[in-house]
Amino acid sequence: MFPDFNRHSLPLLILVLQGMIFVILLFVRYYKKRHLSDLFLGLILLLSCYSQICYTVGFMGWYNEFRTTKINYFLINIAVGIAPLIYLYVKSITTSNFTFKKKYWWHFSLAFLYIIYRFSIYTYDALQPGFHETQNGILKIELDEEYVQAIMGYVETPFMLMYLAFTFQLFYSYRKKIIQYFSNTYKLELNWILSFLILFSLLFLYGTIQDIIGSRFMDLGYEQRWWLNLTMAIVTLYVGVKGYFTDTTKLNKLDFTFSPKSIGIPEDANIMEEDKSISDEDIATVKQLMENEKVYLNPELNLSDLAKMAKMSRGQLSEIINTAFEKNFNDFVNGYRVEAFKQMLKEDKHKQLSLLGIAQECGFNSKATFNRVFKKLTDLSPTEYLKTQVN
Repeated sequence: MFPDFNRHSLPLLILVLQGMIFVILLFVRYYKKRHLSDLFLGLILLLSCYSQICYTVGFMGWYNEFRTTKINYFLINIAVGIAPLIYLYVKSITTSNFTFKKKYWWHFSLAFLYIIYRFSIYTYDALQPGFHETQNGILKIELDEEYVQAIMGYVETPFMLMYLAFTFQLFYSYRKKIIQYFSNTYKLELNWILSFLILFSLLFLYGTIQDIIGSRFMDLGYEQRWWLNLTMAIVTLYVGVKGYFTDTTKLNKLDFTFSPKSIGIPEDANIMEEDKSISDEDIATVKQLMENEKVYLNPELNLSDLAKMAKMSRGQLSEIINTAFEKNFNDFVNGYRVEAFKQMLKEDKHKQLSLLGIAQECGFNSKATFNRVFKKLTDLSPTEYLKTQVN
């Protein structure tokens, strides 16, 4: 009897329906604000929910109740669609003012070909006599299940692996640039992207292991394969919740049009650039800005802003920090902030403000960033350091 709500079907149904709620929320937000990251994440969740249909309706008794159902024709391999969407989702977050270019459609060429193929065999089988009396037609059985699905099994794994590799490379390159150019490391947003990639990588690994076991060692039935679908449904819901409520648009607005070795004249600065080595005067200028003018107190300070203040190019300033101070920009600025925090403790400011309040006075913009940086530079937590000063 359909629908049959049982211990296998009900959890999947609840999770899939909740996942679809976030699909709708992301699509609505995309319609209003036109953030492509919302569109890509919504499509990822939509495909993930769609892939659960077979198992959800199967455990609900669909195949027993409707023995001539044609649903198998439309249960496609989603990896060829999800893989490029994952890549473009991360790219849309980590690329300044990202726009969708025509060349990106090529990422979905395999997915479109597969969809066209499925509709083609359905159309052919539907024209054959007796099609309405059976579940699968001749091409579905003798071509798709016999050959094509086996071929897709070999294609999907390297296809997904390639896109995950490209996406991880994109993420780590972006994180490295943030540390090089910005004093705010955007740890919350970057942690979300990394968690997102790890979760889908684990799902890919789980699915690959299951396929290997099912094809080479033992036949896995619906109940054995249910666990992967339950895990995927839980991940889908988590990604929907976390992805919807994590503001990644600030990452998209960061400007990375310069590189450490390239010389780019700061905006609104009229400077004649010339090839010259680092001088003591350049180093003194940077130190004066940090020590006397205390520009590090600005929590949003970045390499471009400091370069304008120093009347240098961003490439020149980066070279000074990397070479003369032997630090990246992030550690360079946060080092001053930590020293300012220590000085305020010596002045007994902790009797008037909380440790977080003092940290914010020194230019830190979040508790997590402050704790991580302080521990990294002193080998002590802020509380532990305070105890050493009191004692």
